[in-house]
Amino acid sequence: MQFIEEIILKDLDLGVFELKTYETIDSTNDECKRISSAKDVLVITADKQTKGKGRKGKTWQSPKGNISLSVAFADREFGVPVSIATGILVTKSLSQVLNSDSVGLKWPNDLIFKGKKIGGILVEKEVYAKFTKTIVGIGINLELEHKESWWGDLQDFQQENLRDHLINKILLNFEQFLKNGLPDWQNLWDQYCIHNQKKISVVKNQLTFEGKYFGINHDGALLLENQHKEIIPFSSGEVSIKGIYNS
Repeated sequence: MQFIEEIILKDLDLGVFELKTYETIDSTNDECKRISSAKDVLVITADKQTKGKGRKGKTWQSPKGNISLSVAFADREFGVPVSIATGILVTKSLSQVLNSDSVGLKWPNDLIFKGKKIGGILVEKEVYAKFTKTIVGIGINLELEHKESWWGDLQDFQQENLRDHLINKILLNFEQFLKNGLPDWQNLWDQYCIHNQKKISVVKNQLTFEGKYFGINHDGALLLENQHKEIIPFSSGEVSIKGIYNS
């Protein structure tokens, strides 16, 4: 599937963004590590990834026709974890383009549609002598021929050049984030979160903690209220919610 760069770059500041598109690549995140750009923001997107990555070293399947996108920039502070902000921006973009409020977020940054995972985000940092490069990888399933029980896609939404329009909206929202930050991010997270007030389990260091989801704190950590009414923060861990990812 060919990219239409005119659609992807529509209304973006081309003095800030550099776009590179590929038919096939190992990993869009890895390409951002390998090359530099004279512009502030480097965008890499590919029709297919052969070595797509998820969180904690997991493999992310990236067949042709889906969104494999990375955005790289240097030395910025936002007052919000970039992974949390990206989840909000991508969910907002999907809602705008699809005209649907059915896409939500599962902590820390899984994209959920109809109880299935349709996408995820991987943030990596490369430290150089004079600067640090932040690389934001975004994977979204538009249509998958073969799916595991917990995978979903967006094939319910038929729209011409859907992928190009979605990438464009993501980049437009990213542009605003880079300019203005995301001051209302905790409220926005609550708006999109699929497990507000729900019972959850968090697995960390082979231990399982159960309780009620109690929001996220100013660092983006998940807060769990246990049976003793104690609030426990988690900066990492695997979250399970009954009814999510069921086959």
